Amino acid sequence: MRRRTQLVLAITFMVAALVVAFSYIYISQLLRQRITTAQETAALLSAQLAYLATNAAPDLSSTKVDISDPKAVHNAIAYYLGTDRDLNNLLESVVGSWPIVYDAAIVDSDAKAILHTNPDWMGKQVPDRPDFQLVQHAKFRQQLRLVYSPPAVYDVRMPLQLNGAPFGSIRIGISTVFLKSEVTPRLQHAVVFSSAAILFALISAAGLSRLALGPLEQIARSLDNVSAGEGDELAEPEATHDEYGLVTLKIAHLGRQMRDTKEIFSALKDNVDQIMANLQDGLMLFTRDSRVVLVSASVERFLGRPRRELLGRTAKEIFSAETPMGALMLEAFQTRRAVAQKEIEGGHGRRVQLSLDFIQEGATQIGALLTLRDTESVRKIEDEIETSRRLSASGRLTRGVAHEVKNPINAIVLHLQLLQHKLKQTDPDTRRHMDIIDNEIHRLDRVVQILVDFTRPHDLHLEEVDLRRLLEDVTLLAAPDAAQHGVSISRQFPSRPLPVRVDPDFMKQAVLNVVLNGVQAMPQGGKLTVAVKQEEDSIVTEIRDEGGGIPPEIQEKIFELYFTTKPGGSGIGLAQTYQILQWHYGSVDFESADGQGTTFRLRLPQAAAAADSLKEAASRV
Repeated sequence: MRRRTQLVLAITFMVAALVVAFSYIYISQLLRQRITTAQETAALLSAQLAYLATNAAPDLSSTKVDISDPKAVHNAIAYYLGTDRDLNNLLESVVGSWPIVYDAAIVDSDAKAILHTNPDWMGKQVPDRPDFQLVQHAKFRQQLRLVYSPPAVYDVRMPLQLNGAPFGSIRIGISTVFLKSEVTPRLQHAVVFSSAAILFALISAAGLSRLALGPLEQIARSLDNVSAGEGDELAEPEATHDEYGLVTLKIAHLGRQMRDTKEIFSALKDNVDQIMANLQDGLMLFTRDSRVVLVSASVERFLGRPRRELLGRTAKEIFSAETPMGALMLEAFQTRRAVAQKEIEGGHGRRVQLSLDFIQEGATQIGALLTLRDTESVRKIEDEIETSRRLSASGRLTRGVAHEVKNPINAIVLHLQLLQHKLKQTDPDTRRHMDIIDNEIHRLDRVVQILVDFTRPHDLHLEEVDLRRLLEDVTLLAAPDAAQHGVSISRQFPSRPLPVRVDPDFMKQAVLNVVLNGVQAMPQGGKLTVAVKQEEDSIVTEIRDEGGGIPPEIQEKIFELYFTTKPGGSGIGLAQTYQILQWHYGSVDFESADGQGTTFRLRLPQAAAAADSLKEAASRV
């Protein structure tokens, strides 16, 4: 900043500070005086109403009222208060005579209005409003904020004792509107006076700075050019050895250095921003004073706030001590102690793994790095890796077993046929046993062939299709089986196309496996819902049934090969679905609650976003 500007700002700031200080004192005293007056007025009205209420309620021991019955005593007192002319006249005149009063009421111990300036509240429970002492005892800025907030009503209360026992209270409602009307004109006068004083200070400071700093104006312009990154456009100074020439030469050199540094920094910043945008983990870099200078894009998912609101803020402004994560972070920054890898509850019930490391330079801490990681995502990835590992291991084992079993089965079948030919003349019982052996061997051969087909590499014939049409074909295929089980299929498809790049035959088989499982999960009938929607760059198919759900103890096993809970099931269907989704760079997961059904989610990349990755996947399978 130029010295001339500094001088102008210094003088202006001093004048403005004095004007603001005096205006602050003036308005604060005025506002406090008005609030105190309002409090005293309301207290006086409450005392008058209490006095009249005490006179209105006679000694009930001399009446026919059963004083041992609290309800009868309450009703009698309410009757006398409601029929007392002086009390009702004063109550009716309160709002019209005192503009600060919004309403007035006499309420019993249950907060029901015995008398109220608003007839609609008679006999009803009066809502609880803030105490006017909150306004009276607040700091000036808080008082000003309360006054200029939307109109509000505060209560001034006085306990009421009738017939020698606590009965209820008197409530005088004070509106903040009158305070605003009292303070606003004086505030406007203070603003006009402050503006005039600041303008005069600006004009005086500008003239003084021109007079004092005129010879340095050229240097100031040179500094402005350097600050704007125009160092190369500075003309070389004349060959003089005075102070002006030396300073101008140094400014020119400094401008070139700043331009080069700015270009390097800009390139580095672009690279860092690109890296931070693609990180799945959340990273936050803090300075020595706990202020954020670098935020990755994924932090928004963990803290629920955009990056622009986090940059430049301190840890105290970002984290709240009322949350487990916030309390841990604030304590760590206060004690300057690192936090090792720790799992904690974040926002929206999400579990988060976090670590905080303080960066050292020698023996001095110069900053801190916070790392956030979604625990559920980590566990999901670990589960998917484990499932893939198991499927791969099962596939290798199956291929080996199938290879070893296939040849002996073929030999057994051949020799069995020869044996059957030689035993044509045998008795029928022997023939029957031979037929049973033949049928069982063929059934074993079919099982082995199914396992071979499951583990054999396949070529994907990728096509760009509308997933809605593919799901429509699957529901038509499943319709006869659903009708047999008394299950109705509901389709919830959007109106616009949802393009995916898949092998239609494999994908139909993957979806059909889940649909048929859902149908078989409802032996007594029900509704199976097939819905599809877009989430960012993915297309998600949801298949919801109304069956009994999947027991928690077997949920981790349902994608394992050969695992089944159905009599006669092969345990291949869901494992096959999982495998097909992996071939297409997709995923499958589920949610299930005991007795509330199960929802499977099949997630596929959108065609426009995943064509390259799917081609690569097709070349590998």
